[in-house]
Amino acid sequence: MKAEGRRIVIGTRGSSLALWQAHAVEAALLGAFPGLEVRIEVIRTTGDRNLATPLDRIGDRGLFTKELEGALVAGDVDVCVHSMKDVQSQLAGGCAIVGTLPRADVRDALVCGPRIAGATRLEDLPAGTRLATGSLRRVAQLRAQFPAVVPTPVRGNVETRVRKALGEDFEGAILACAGLERLGMERHIAARLEPSVMIPAVGQGAIGIEAREGDEATVDLVRAISDDATYRCVRGERRVLAALNGSCRVPMGAYARLGEGAGGEARLLFDAFVSTTDGTRQARSHLELPQETDPFDAAGEALDELLSQGARAIRDSIETTEVQR
Repeated sequence: MKAEGRRIVIGTRGSSLALWQAHAVEAALLGAFPGLEVRIEVIRTTGDRNLATPLDRIGDRGLFTKELEGALVAGDVDVCVHSMKDVQSQLAGGCAIVGTLPRADVRDALVCGPRIAGATRLEDLPAGTRLATGSLRRVAQLRAQFPAVVPTPVRGNVETRVRKALGEDFEGAILACAGLERLGMERHIAARLEPSVMIPAVGQGAIGIEAREGDEATVDLVRAISDDATYRCVRGERRVLAALNGSCRVPMGAYARLGEGAGGEARLLFDAFVSTTDGTRQARSHLELPQETDPFDAAGEALDELLSQGARAIRDSIETTEVQR
């Protein structure tokens, strides 16, 4: 595929992590197509402008993607680069996620401030430990499994949240391993939380590339650098997100990957859950399937299991609570 003289504009948020991701896509494109010209365009989103309100209270879908998608639809940019965990269940009309870079560590990380220094497990934290997080997914799982821990709201970019976790207002924080590693801050990871303890967000650790449907020239460029295994797994996870109408107001997660099953053989592993915010009602699924199983099909099995455990009623109770607020 020839790209000499071709220009592509990448739309991205302006945080350090978002720019790291955009430059990673730029590097992948230039590595595959040396004659390509790439420009990065920074676009501020609703989530970037409002840093005071908890994400679940802003009351808007696509907090970190809507303005990016607007620029994509208008033709101001050719692709948008996203943290896939920030991408809403329904994309803007005419847009599609057409590729992903290889996935980083998908797990959540425990970051410890000086008052809990040395802790390596959530169960070792003393009662009353304030862990900073802006994620209802993390809040619900903490409350369900570690009720003595106090999840406490926080906003800001990765650097800000780490700084606050090491300060006076919190004892620590939970952040994504991927973001810390990409910014060279992995030294702050005191523990990596396995999916059996905390199921990750849909798409966590994956960098997604969104393009206009029908722009085949751009789609072909993106697909040439896309990691198929990551793309297929994230596609499966997003099936769960879409079926349960997930958003930042809904504590839920899903994680598909190839790994070792309970018997030691290679399997497709698929974890998913949905919960009330207080963690008292959860539907949770863990599947170990033949490794050749399509993650999208595995998502269907996970959904059946979640629905049999009352996932729809849990989801509806969240919507009812939001209406009453």
